[in-house]
Amino acid sequence: MIETNNLQLLPVERIHVEAFLRNKSELAAILNVVVPNSWPHFPEAFSIPADESCESNPPPTDWHSYFFIHPKNEVLVGNGGFKGSPDESGTVEIGYEIASEYWNRGFATEVVQGMIDYAFAHEEVKAVIAHTLAEKNASNRVLQKVGMKFIAEVGDPEEGKIWRWQITRDEYHPT
Repeated sequence: MIETNNLQLLPVERIHVEAFLRNKSELAAILNVVVPNSWPHFPEAFSIPADESCESNPPPTDWHSYFFIHPKNEVLVGNGGFKGSPDESGTVEIGYEIASEYWNRGFATEVVQGMIDYAFAHEEVKAVIAHTLAEKNASNRVLQKVGMKFIAEVGDPEEGKIWRWQITRDEYHPT
């Protein structure tokens, strides 16, 4: 688990995905939180590959997907995490979404900073990247607030043109 000032980033396990695929109220009961009606924006993030074994949970890894939980209010505010382990160059990618009821409250900035702090606590990580739609939007501002810089416009097979953002270990300042 990753903890920030206001949030707990709880690793997503197979039992959570299976509950979500049945219905959100079952997931809410397992997590013991309120799950907002507007969440998730990207339900495709919750799928189980057909070739995955029937084990209850995958092997442990440092590079999870997470639920973003506000423990004081007992509510799920979003989800996201790492899109795999660092690659051969030491780069790890992050992604996130915040339920619309919780926009403009600083949760996205807090979560992204927490994931960056977590990533750079691992010596093998040399850079953290993220992608946004190729337009000015709230996600761009979040990434800029935590020190990420626009580095390129790249093509994505599903989204078309997207923007790549990055912060390197040399640019990173722990919070």
